[in-house]
Amino acid sequence: MLKIPGESARDCDGLTRRSFLQVGTLGLGGLALPEFFRLRAQAAGRGAGPGAGARRSVILIWLSGGPGHMETWDPKPDASSGFRGPFGAIGTSLPGVHLGELMPEQAKRMDKLAVLRTVNHGTGDHTKGNHWMLTGYEGPAFNAPDNTVQRRPSIGSAVARLTPDSGSGMPSYVAVPNLRGGTDNLFHYASYLGGGSNPFVVESDPNDPKYRVRNLSLPKGVTLDRLEDRRRMLAAMDQVRRDADTKLRDLDAYHQRAFSMLTGRSVAKAFDISAEDPRLRDKYGRHTFGQSALLARRLVEAGTPFVTVNCVPWDHHGTAPQLKTEEGARKLIPPLDCAIGALIDDLIVRGLYDSTLVVAMGEFGRTPRMNKDAGRDHWGNAFSVLMGCGSMRMGQVIGRSSERGEHVVDRPISPQDVAATVYHHLGVDARSVTFDDHGGRPTRLIENGEPIRELVG
Repeated sequence: MLKIPGESARDCDGLTRRSFLQVGTLGLGGLALPEFFRLRAQAAGRGAGPGAGARRSVILIWLSGGPGHMETWDPKPDASSGFRGPFGAIGTSLPGVHLGELMPEQAKRMDKLAVLRTVNHGTGDHTKGNHWMLTGYEGPAFNAPDNTVQRRPSIGSAVARLTPDSGSGMPSYVAVPNLRGGTDNLFHYASYLGGGSNPFVVESDPNDPKYRVRNLSLPKGVTLDRLEDRRRMLAAMDQVRRDADTKLRDLDAYHQRAFSMLTGRSVAKAFDISAEDPRLRDKYGRHTFGQSALLARRLVEAGTPFVTVNCVPWDHHGTAPQLKTEEGARKLIPPLDCAIGALIDDLIVRGLYDSTLVVAMGEFGRTPRMNKDAGRDHWGNAFSVLMGCGSMRMGQVIGRSSERGEHVVDRPISPQDVAATVYHHLGVDARSVTFDDHGGRPTRLIENGEPIRELVG
């Protein structure tokens, strides 16, 4: 079993030179660029990521609030209207397989996708569900006094910690456009893995004409010459300490990489969505969902192994200010469908589909029975997750829910199974890896989940 110690809180202490690096803060919870690179290098040295040359990536399309499985990937056209809801089902490229009628793009590509229809964890609590699906472990209850405390690291943070530096200079874990919105959308972070494994959050909508990734350009009034002066001053300060402390030998490398990220073109180019052909941007859809998915493709192509596309909000109870099921579905499902369809095609054309796993999911599904307000409430007993990857066995539906979508009939799938499948794609045997938690106790990355055999063989 591979044991990976947790980051010491002292990793970020004592760096008085930080005041000289304010232009190099990336939005990683205040983590300066050199610290970020140092922590990531330490993680790579201790980790067990993909084998040499196996550059794989994941795009998580996160549907915070919980999409209704009846309107999306598990429609029940023969159920009564109180269960079926306002929409019908459409055929797909797989004979006998249907999706919700608002998903024509995915229906056309169903032979290149897989739907898991029997994911379940049994809770309708947003807080627990978010934590469960993002980390693989049950989280705190909504009404718990510490309900914002993340117990385990997110899948994205674990990937960032375990992924060796590719030399691309790209952040290992990126969230676009932000991690706000939705309900209890709290658990995307590193927990006890340390700040170097937190996501770099873009905090800007790539569909906005004013889109700009902060902290990848110099602040107003700071020229390249001034930045170079700061770098030289740091080098002079470090030389004095380096002579007496061998632990500082590598600081120049980390500062140089931070300097290169600010002054170079490769990272900024990856985030520059305006460089894309307008026709391709149109195909993804000129909305936040579409342009965020396109940006995710650009990032994985440039070397980022994990990107979360945050698509919110999906909590449609029907009581104001929340939308009714029909209103919410018509507003959110078509742009999501458009984005996923274009993303799959784009990854295939660019030769990235074998190496990229696309996952679309929320924290749970919605109640099979419509409520009195023409909405659906929370349901964790059976819901759907979409996966797409050219190197897995696509063109199948895994698991079967009951005739009214209320419970699992066969092939139950746990959140840990979903997480284990993601890790497996990246070459990580999740059950053999442990991290030290806040108390120094070795904690498994995954306790009992298994990669989904129908997908991975």
